[in-house]
Amino acid sequence: MHSSFLDRFLRIFIFSLLLSTLATSVMARIDDKDNGRIKGIVTTSDNKPAAYVLVRIVQLQKTTTTDENGVFQLENIKPGNYDVEISFVGYENVVRKVTVEATKTAELNIQLGVSSKQLDEIIVSTVQRKFGTEASESVGKMPLKSIENPQVYTTISKNLLTDQLVYSVDDAMRNAPGVQLMWNATGRAGDGGAFYNSRGFIMQSTLRNGIAGVVTDGIDAANLETLEIIKGPSATLFGSTLTSYGGLINRVTKKPYDHFGGNVSMSLGSYDFGRGSLDINTPLDQAKKVMFRFNGAYNNQRSFQSEGFSRKYFLAPSLLWKPSDKLAVSLDAELSYGQNQGNPILFFYYPTSMLGITNAKQVNMEYTNSYVGNGLTQTSNSANYFGQVNYQFSKSFSSSTNITYGQSYSNGRGPYFYLIPSASGNVLARADQSTKDGKKKFFEVQQNFNGDFNIGTVRNRVVFGLDYTRLDANILFYYPSGYYDLVPLSSNYDYSNFNGININNYYDTSSQVGTYPSISVTNTYSAYISDVVNITDRFNVSAAVRVDRFVINNKGYGTEKYNQTVFSPKFGAVYQIIPDQMSIFANYQNGFTNKNTYIAYHPGQQDSLVVTVAKPEQANQWEAGIKTDLIKNRLSASLSYYDITVKNTVRADPNLPAQASVQNGTQVSKGVELQLSANPFDGFNFTSGLSYNNSKYTEADATVLGLRPTTASSPWQANWWLGYRLSKGALRGLRIGFGGNYASDNKIVNSTTMGVFTLPSYVVLNSALTYETKSMIFGLKVDNITNKRYWTGYTTMNPQMSRQLVASMTYKF
Repeated sequence: MHSSFLDRFLRIFIFSLLLSTLATSVMARIDDKDNGRIKGIVTTSDNKPAAYVLVRIVQLQKTTTTDENGVFQLENIKPGNYDVEISFVGYENVVRKVTVEATKTAELNIQLGVSSKQLDEIIVSTVQRKFGTEASESVGKMPLKSIENPQVYTTISKNLLTDQLVYSVDDAMRNAPGVQLMWNATGRAGDGGAFYNSRGFIMQSTLRNGIAGVVTDGIDAANLETLEIIKGPSATLFGSTLTSYGGLINRVTKKPYDHFGGNVSMSLGSYDFGRGSLDINTPLDQAKKVMFRFNGAYNNQRSFQSEGFSRKYFLAPSLLWKPSDKLAVSLDAELSYGQNQGNPILFFYYPTSMLGITNAKQVNMEYTNSYVGNGLTQTSNSANYFGQVNYQFSKSFSSSTNITYGQSYSNGRGPYFYLIPSASGNVLARADQSTKDGKKKFFEVQQNFNGDFNIGTVRNRVVFGLDYTRLDANILFYYPSGYYDLVPLSSNYDYSNFNGININNYYDTSSQVGTYPSISVTNTYSAYISDVVNITDRFNVSAAVRVDRFVINNKGYGTEKYNQTVFSPKFGAVYQIIPDQMSIFANYQNGFTNKNTYIAYHPGQQDSLVVTVAKPEQANQWEAGIKTDLIKNRLSASLSYYDITVKNTVRADPNLPAQASVQNGTQVSKGVELQLSANPFDGFNFTSGLSYNNSKYTEADATVLGLRPTTASSPWQANWWLGYRLSKGALRGLRIGFGGNYASDNKIVNSTTMGVFTLPSYVVLNSALTYETKSMIFGLKVDNITNKRYWTGYTTMNPQMSRQLVASMTYKF
């Protein structure tokens, strides 16, 4: 009932927004019949057309750009006196006064104080570069350009997201070098977001603007400005709860601005794909000190398999108040609600020798068959609320206070499969892991103080931070003991009896139902400090340290309460061979993970199996490389080699009994990463990445010693995207893009006892075509052009989306 009501409400809400936008547009056109217009030509000091410069009516915040002939036109202007401003980076703005009369065209010719050659250089450096890694305030918790930062990171820019018609974070992550999707989002409370792999380690998208923003479902891109992927262990500045040894994903969101604007978009595609989105921004007072922005989206998608769907709503209001130049207060929320029946995934519980298969192509399962009936649905939602207060004490010192509260919820089914060998061939065990009103809450308060000052002649950029986080999990998993049923792998079999009605009856009547509670409370008290010291203009060194105090309560199992204190250091050095264009760097980075408790074997004691509090697992990375930003920002690249060693891993005790563990394992992960972005000529942009990773256990159980972990993803990976935009002629505004991803073989089973099972390598190609006018954008994209059948997973086999065609239309206002 709740779902039906919310579905109807949001459909009506979105329809009303679209209708009101259309009505406003129509009424505006009726009212505009008595308005005038401004038309003009902008030229350079040598009397050449000034193409692609910004023209703005100051009083109305109405903007346009000149065409290739330097001509501009601003329509539907109410009669009155206005200031027209011409602006471009590095030069003083040019302002001219103009009077607009009803139904008439006011002509305005403006000559700039720069030559055509100078203007071309400005346009190249500020407009043409689109896909390169940008400066970031989040990566180091202070403003740093990439070329002076010893840490490797990738920025997936707003322009790249627009060119590719990106609708989700999963789509955007295709552009991250060395990052591979492992599991699609399940929607399950706590850990239901998508899983990725970076540098041989699993990670999720859990950060938003540098602090907690956990979404346990597919994350919509409607509120996404840019996406930052920070590489390597990053616990020193971001803690261990939300980071991985392979790095972290930080979503940088859209912010309110000081004039009215926005867009409304509709998309339709194959597999009943439907999407509506709205982005609207407006100042709320005449002084433009209070600004509001709303982003929202609705998505509906049918599975490419015989059963399954996903239906999601996303709402993101944002309020910004700037009472003075020094103070800014923002309040934000991101709310998502969804229902889905996901594509079941295949686990491997039996040795591959018993199953008689070693490769996904040998599994006798139809790619588009879901092997289930309907009604195995799950309801999930995530609610995140954010508050931030920024204050600039002086040019050198500032403060940022952040608070966030989030909650994820799920209720419903999570079907999955595994194969069982039999005399007549493998049979499919169909199983389920459900959640019942599962909740996971996250609360964080973070205070940062930043300074940029000199001690003598030495520049210091410092951040000092305090952080408190509380993680509260209360999730009950329940499942059929063993499996729900066994079915043959046959195209003639009716698989629909594994459905919502029957599984509900099973849970209501069967005595063979298992449960597993995940109930815990973790409080973390943290302090950290980081200093970037410029020894010279070209050479800087950095040092940072963090201390975390964990207070943990695992309710209902193991050692219920215990405390731990962990230190995490970080060091870096950068030398700019060519200032702002080429640098060499090196870093040492640390990460850690609380492993809670494990069962240790203590012979001679009355109870020889003892629940033991684990020491924190530690990861240490050494990395060195080179970064470039050459030819007036036309070529940016980074090349690095990293070596990560993880110690104190919990592994099976080589002594009996078998259920005991010992904490003395080691995993090593080494590799090379290359990322390259280029704008070799006007209108053409290229971004790509290439990576190789070698991961193995060096101290581990004999069954996996020296072998690649089954969670480490494909050793070789590559990504690329080429985009070309026409900026002249009749087709000005047309963008064409093409790209893809490559991943080598991925061993998801790899031990002497279980054997080897491999997901084969794949190349997936994508393309996009858009045409943009002053008020409209028309788009067409094709994902998986060749309809490649491929699988991802870690320890599992997960079929991926078939070819999909999507058309979109956007109205800008």
